[in-house]
Amino acid sequence: MSATSTVENPGPAPFKIGFTLKAGSGFDAEWITPAVYGHDAEETAERGAALLTAMKNKGLIDLTAKAASYTRDQYQGGQPGGPSGQKKFQNGKVTSTSKKPAVADDDCPHGRSLVEKANWSALFCNGDDGDKCEPLWKQKDGSFKAK
Repeated sequence: MSATSTVENPGPAPFKIGFTLKAGSGFDAEWITPAVYGHDAEETAERGAALLTAMKNKGLIDLTAKAASYTRDQYQGGQPGGPSGQKKFQNGKVTSTSKKPAVADDDCPHGRSLVEKANWSALFCNGDDGDKCEPLWKQKDGSFKAK
């Protein structure tokens, strides 16, 4: 069956291939997520190959990158990735590349993660649930300390 065989199968196409074309590892990278449908695996694969080839040949991938860059240049909001800094997906977890503030006399051996919300910030212990150190809360002067 070929990509033009829908005349033989006028009903809904039960096979689907979704693609994610991602320009980088960060959440801020542009994504293109096209999908194709077919009545069997062969037809769906043919349509997928045709779609990706056409997207490349017609410049859609390059155009998407340029449009995303233009959109980022127009953004007037906060720093990329929100108040915690640039975020990435690594080893199955969302991580932030922002630097945690240094805290004097912090004896937490597990390391800490900064969490910033609209009206509060705190450094939380990275230890196991049964072995967590007390959180350090951001003070009005910008320092962090336990309550």
